Amino acid sequence: MKKVKGIIDRFEGEYAVIEIGNETKDILRTLLPKQAKAGDVIYFKDNEIVINKEETEKLRKEIEDLMDEVWDD
Repeated sequence: MKKVKGIIDRFEGEYAVIEIGNETKDILRTLLPKQAKAGDVIYFKDNEIVINKEETEKLRKEIEDLMDEVWDD
């Protein structure tokens, strides 16, 4: 089985809303690692969901840089 990348968009009650490609999927929060939070990059592989800390940090930095560009006029 291939790895599938997702990004945790938000939590709604007992579900996490995950962006996978151009779609969103609702996944039970209990299936995610306990430390998972909005903005984390995750991978689904076999029957496991793991957080990719390096990609998460890279994404946070990209968003921060974009926000700085928007507000630096």
